[in-house]
Amino acid sequence: MKIKNSIKALRSRHRANRVVRRRGRLYVINKVNRRFKARQG
Repeated sequence: MKIKNSIKALRSRHRANRVVRRRGRLYVINKVNRRFKARQG
């Protein structure tokens, strides 16, 4: 999982990426290709 200051660029790396807010943190998750995980904060 990558930890970034801004996940706006990571969101557009794959068309199945979703931005999810959990416990005050922003996550990029991908059910199709699980490599593209990221979090912010």
